[in-house]
Amino acid sequence: MVYAVVRAGGRQEKVQVGTIVTMNRIAATSGTIELPALLLVDGEKVTTDSKALAKVKVIAEVLDQTRGPKIIIQKYKNKTGYKKRQGHRQDLTRVQVTEIK
Repeated sequence: MVYAVVRAGGRQEKVQVGTIVTMNRIAATSGTIELPALLLVDGEKVTTDSKALAKVKVIAEVLDQTRGPKIIIQKYKNKTGYKKRQGHRQDLTRVQVTEIK
């Protein structure tokens, strides 16, 4: 069982071949991207050395650009009549890991 921990959109994700990852929006709209590996597990062998991980390539294919669910930000101050409501939807990118080598 081969898997890697990669840096994806400001977070760390555990991925295998075929894993679909949703991460913060990246500039690539289509094609393939390379994700930097932070840890590699190949059977019983665990690799964390930065020089060895520089040779590891985690290739992912961009599936689509989406937006996350709407979240509501509400602010309220008692006795002053101050109320503020704001919404936010995060821009996201879905990628599928095609190979780890």
